[in-house]
Amino acid sequence: MRICLVYDCLFPHTVGGAERWYRNLAERLGADGHEVIYLTLRQWPRGERADVPGVDVRAVGPRMGLYARGGRRRIFPPLVFGAGVLWHLAVHGRRYDAVHTASFPYFSVLAAAAVRPLRRFRLVVDWHEVWSRDYWREYLGPAGAAGWWTQALCGRVRQRAFCFSRLFARRLREIGGPEATVLEGEYAGSLERPAVQPAEQVVVFAGRHIPEKQAPALVPAIARARERLPDLRCEIYGDGPDRPEVERRVAEAGLADTIALRGFAPGDEVSAALRTALCMVLPSRREGYGLIVVEAAAAGTPSVVVAGPDNAATELVEEGDNGFVAPSASAGDLADAIVRVHEAGPALRESTADWFERNAGRLSLESSLETVLDSYREGPRR
Repeated sequence: MRICLVYDCLFPHTVGGAERWYRNLAERLGADGHEVIYLTLRQWPRGERADVPGVDVRAVGPRMGLYARGGRRRIFPPLVFGAGVLWHLAVHGRRYDAVHTASFPYFSVLAAAAVRPLRRFRLVVDWHEVWSRDYWREYLGPAGAAGWWTQALCGRVRQRAFCFSRLFARRLREIGGPEATVLEGEYAGSLERPAVQPAEQVVVFAGRHIPEKQAPALVPAIARARERLPDLRCEIYGDGPDRPEVERRVAEAGLADTIALRGFAPGDEVSAALRTALCMVLPSRREGYGLIVVEAAAAGTPSVVVAGPDNAATELVEEGDNGFVAPSASAGDLADAIVRVHEAGPALRESTADWFERNAGRLSLESSLETVLDSYREGPRR
């Protein structure tokens, strides 16, 4: 089959759950002998090429900063990307059996929908998140109403829809979208039960430093937890616009010898840190999936996540089995959850490994890829 994947980011030039999903999907399709075109914005130096085995990566827009100073997505790059996708599909769309796009940043969905009547490809859309009216208003202020209506318009496009959590599958229906298939698996590592290792008193965070991840909340939480666990340390992986705020809080709290800021690191380094960590803490208030929770469990390490109306990562934590859900990202609530992990001791690490063994099949990337491949074959081209 001839498949066109559409996303304005490409791993590892940008790092995130969606980026890894499309990179893994593209490589798997290419390895299976399908003809794969990956449309994206250029994120590499001019004159170079993006190298994805078995995949033809094409930039349909120039290199641009995707985020504003405060960590919010800029509006102009999605418009440019949508225009590039529209042009490419208008010229080449007839050769594709399926066009598979992320819902966000929306204009690529509208571009594909505009061209499809003439080019007759199947349209597959991944809804990694579906934002509420309140969140749109918080994110963009008065302009949030336009964002919500654009999202709703994309939901009403005729499509084969996938979500990665029950939360956002339900939200998609609420905005008038189709019944989505929930893809539970994004984990690409070994599915064997992990060999549980003794825990060091180290908390690990791995993720982008953007407002939604709430990385700065870790600093007062570690300070509070050290009142009961004086040897506790923390390793923070990742980078982003909130990094200066994390650094400022570490300096003000006098925790430079306790909290290590590792920046972006190879996956092997993060995996090694997880294997001996006391727990992985993800204070994020908004997650479409929460892959790092599965990665931590695959290392036999429990997780602490935060309850919230936009946080689908809570669906991956069974309280007291593979971690705990903190009521909020306040210093007290996060510290209490970290101390609970410590008090649960080796038994919690063993139950986390058991949890992973029970759920590895449904959480595997392979299970989701098979479902996606089947969707490309469904019915005649429209």
